[in-house]
Amino acid sequence: MGKLEGKVAVITGGSSGIGLATAQQFISEGAYVFIAGRRQNELDTAVKQIGKNNNVTGVQGDVSNLADLDRLYAAVKQQKGSIDILFANAGIIELAPIGSITESHFDKIFNINVKGLLFTVQKALTLFQDGGSIILSGSIGGSKGYEGSSVYSSTKAAIRSFARTWTVELKQRKIRVNVISPGPIDTPMTSSMVQSEELGEQLKTNLVNAVPLGRMGNPDEVAKAVSFLASDDSSYITGIELFVDGGMAQI
Repeated sequence: MGKLEGKVAVITGGSSGIGLATAQQFISEGAYVFIAGRRQNELDTAVKQIGKNNNVTGVQGDVSNLADLDRLYAAVKQQKGSIDILFANAGIIELAPIGSITESHFDKIFNINVKGLLFTVQKALTLFQDGGSIILSGSIGGSKGYEGSSVYSSTKAAIRSFARTWTVELKQRKIRVNVISPGPIDTPMTSSMVQSEELGEQLKTNLVNAVPLGRMGNPDEVAKAVSFLASDDSSYITGIELFVDGGMAQI
């Protein structure tokens, strides 16, 4: 039996990158997984890729749209009735240096990364099993300063603060809340930060040079850490920020 055998998990941003890898990891450990994503085509592809034993449901939606979150949890309630694990992973990154930040830039990133994550968690609570595990998707950006990232990084700092507060607020229900904070991971989101293949390779080179382990991480490495926080292996761990960053934010 896997360490998540019989558990019901919800993953937002689950159709690609870290979310998809985590869905695959959870399923390999015995969980039933609901994955949510904004793009229907990617979501359908992900479900076909990982749903070999009727162990996954895809629900299209945008976490910044509260009606979409209601649809997600209505599907969970109808099919499974409760939730044991939530990985609030949906998020975006767009860069803008101070002096050129627009209201629309600010609103877009905060609506998805902060508002969306908050209501993803809050709306899950009525279905959540006592003793369950909530994992929030952070970033080393919440702890370090990078040019052009002030809005994005502040959303990740907010997420770290959420974990501290919710750890206290949910302690009576024995629900653990932790943050997973990746460093440079080779995902479609990383690639989307640049406009050309040449710039993409330069970005990767710059990132790798700042990582003590000398390479980018891969989504499976983050997924294994998320699975640890989701399982009883981390039964005495709550309120922490677990960095999966090759040491980048630690030096």
